[in-house]
Amino acid sequence: MRVVIAEDNVLLREGLVLLLTSAGHEVAGVAATGPEVLPLLLAERPDVAVLDVRLPPGLRDEGLRAALAAREQRPGLPVLVLSQYVEETYAAELLGGGAHGVGYLLKDRVGRVDAFLDALERVASGGTALDPEVVTELMSRGREGDPLDTLTPREAEVLRLMAEGRDNATIAATLVVTERAVHKHIGSVFAKLGLPPSDSGHRRVLAVLTYLDALPGAA
Repeated sequence: MRVVIAEDNVLLREGLVLLLTSAGHEVAGVAATGPEVLPLLLAERPDVAVLDVRLPPGLRDEGLRAALAAREQRPGLPVLVLSQYVEETYAAELLGGGAHGVGYLLKDRVGRVDAFLDALERVASGGTALDPEVVTELMSRGREGDPLDTLTPREAEVLRLMAEGRDNATIAATLVVTERAVHKHIGSVFAKLGLPPSDSGHRRVLAVLTYLDALPGAA
C-alpha cells in the first residue's frame, strides 16, 4: 500500500514512516506544511493519505483543507486525518462529504500500532475509521428532533460502532451479543432512520451519514 504522510512534528512524522515501512507499506511522500500537501497527493496518487489536521503556516486546518481539496479533484481518495484533540467541526466537515474511505483518529491512537494499522487498512479499502472518543463526543452533541432520538441505547451503541467502521462480528464481540442480535439491531436502525432496502454496505454508510448530518455545524 502506498501512503503519503503530512505531519509537521518531525518525530511523529519519522515515527509514522518507520511504522508503515516496517509493516510492509511504501511511503510515497511526506509533507510538513499545508501548501505541500495537495500537489504531493495529486502527483503521487497514493492508496491512502495520513494527514495532520493542523499544519504550518497557520496551524489551523491546513491539513483538513488539503484533504477536502484532494478529494474534490480525486473523488474517493482515502484519507485518514490525525488530530491532537476532538475537533467536532473538522470531523463533521470531513465526513459530511461522504463516508467512503475516510477516518479521523486522535494522535495517541498511533501509539496503539495494531489499532492504527487496522484503521489505515479499513480507510484504504473504502471503509470508515472514527476514533471512539471522536464518535462519543459527536454523538453527545446531536440536535433536538434529529432521527437518532428514536434509537434505543443499544441501537445507538451499534450505530456508534458502525461509525467507527466495525463489522458485525466485531460489534457482536464488543457488545457480548450474537451476530444475529447485531443484525437485528442494525435492521432496526435502518428502519428508524428511514433507509430503504438496498445494498447493506451502502445502507451502513447512509446510516453513518444520517448521524453525521444531525451534528451541530454539519452541512
